[in-house]
Amino acid sequence: GDSCCNPMSMGYVQKMVEKKIPGIYVLSLKIGSNLIQDMENSFFMNVNDQVREVCSQLAADPHLKGGYNAMGFSQGGQFLRAVAQRCPSPPMLNLISIGGQHQGVYGFPRCPGESSHICDWIRKTLDLGAYTQAVQEHLVQAEYWHDPLKEEDYRKNSIFLADINQERGINETYKKNLMALKKFVMVKFLNDTMVDPPASEWFGFYRSGQAKETVPLQETSLYKEDRLGLQEMDKAGKLVFLGVKGDHLHFSEEWFDTTILPFLQ
Repeated sequence: GDSCCNPMSMGYVQKMVEKKIPGIYVLSLKIGSNLIQDMENSFFMNVNDQVREVCSQLAADPHLKGGYNAMGFSQGGQFLRAVAQRCPSPPMLNLISIGGQHQGVYGFPRCPGESSHICDWIRKTLDLGAYTQAVQEHLVQAEYWHDPLKEEDYRKNSIFLADINQERGINETYKKNLMALKKFVMVKFLNDTMVDPPASEWFGFYRSGQAKETVPLQETSLYKEDRLGLQEMDKAGKLVFLGVKGDHLHFSEEWFDTTILPFLQ
């Protein structure tokens, strides 16, 4: 529900970073040929295609060839993690995920932008058939829909999240590429009413088979079996878990300056 250059959101963040770190080069990713397409693609363009498009943009940008820091907001957090896992050139140095849903979501309580007809349609579609092929290929939010009551369906039919989370087998390249990060920073909003469950922002999720109790990353099979290298990264001090008071994507400029900017310098 956002676009690369909206002066109230991503455009504002870009200007803020450029002001605070003079001389920095910032690329705000646009998916599509204009801002309307960019916003629509955040709902309707296959995430795997979006990741491919971003990898092409990064590879073609001479400013980034020596490596870059990546910062993703909300679903952009897990999409950029896919970029880190799939596209090691140019190298991503630090990944900063601000409210990203790394174990997916099981609920869509406050649809971004609250364009009511789009949001109502998305909720109905997710309830009816998140794991059907047509919905998976054409609805972004379905591609990180993680139903803890239907884990087998999720593992088998999720075309994006189950793949990057190694649910169907181990892609050693994904693991090696993610582990090459210097830091993987995950910001969780402590009063989040949009992400269900908020634990997903720190890579936790519902305990399988129910949708009440959540478990932290360290208690998941993904971590215990170290399918993505997260356990090894954690032990090496590469995982950074930050909590900020407030609802989804609500943070102060002061918090951003003191907490996030150091990872970009």
